[in-house]
Amino acid sequence: MAYEVIIPAAGQGKRMGAGKNKLFLTLNGIPIFIHTLTIFEEDADCQGIWLVINPQDKLEMMELIKKNNIKKISALIDGGEERQYSIHNAVKMLENDSVILVHDAARPFINTNQIKELTEVATENGAAVLAVPIKDTIKKVDGNLVTETVERSSLWAIQTPQAFRISLLKEAYEKAQQDGFLGTDDASLVERLGKKVKIVSGNYDNIKLTTPEDLYFAEAIMKKWKSHGEKEQKKCFE
Repeated sequence: MAYEVIIPAAGQGKRMGAGKNKLFLTLNGIPIFIHTLTIFEEDADCQGIWLVINPQDKLEMMELIKKNNIKKISALIDGGEERQYSIHNAVKMLENDSVILVHDAARPFINTNQIKELTEVATENGAAVLAVPIKDTIKKVDGNLVTETVERSSLWAIQTPQAFRISLLKEAYEKAQQDGFLGTDDASLVERLGKKVKIVSGNYDNIKLTTPEDLYFAEAIMKKWKSHGEKEQKKCFE
């Protein structure tokens, strides 16, 4: 099922402590964001990639995109001060009413089977997100004192991609702008409209690379994927 994807890649990733955009860090000698782009480049259902960037990174990103034969870039879009503003810059450029995905450039471990299911659910329902059940015990804390242990059976950790009908996402972003509302993710903006967002079961491998420790997990995931030989996963790391 055809879709397009917005990939925000404008953040500097200060928690990674790399001294530069963390997306230029490499896994198996390939920049993180190229791993992510390759997944969508090789998915026949993906009709275009809207890459949101920091203008200072434009030349280097263009060189790497060309070097790695990424051809589905619809546009390089300047980002804003917040992730929400960056994505809104891309949303404004969308013209049809098909399904649009929003996916973090720092999540290079999504696979096409999950993308396919997510797109199908969003086509039918209007909005869908990948998520995994919380495994840890969750406690509310005031200062350094526990005030409550939260019942976790209904708690899910939300991932990307998140998928929406373009008209719905445009409406959500325009409403948020009018109200001066800054959400935690794209789905939170849609939820404000009173629309239902469906959960699609994700995978615990689909981590976001945020801190230096995450790079160790990334190496382990890559080794696991290679040993399992799953076709759509191996493509990214051969």
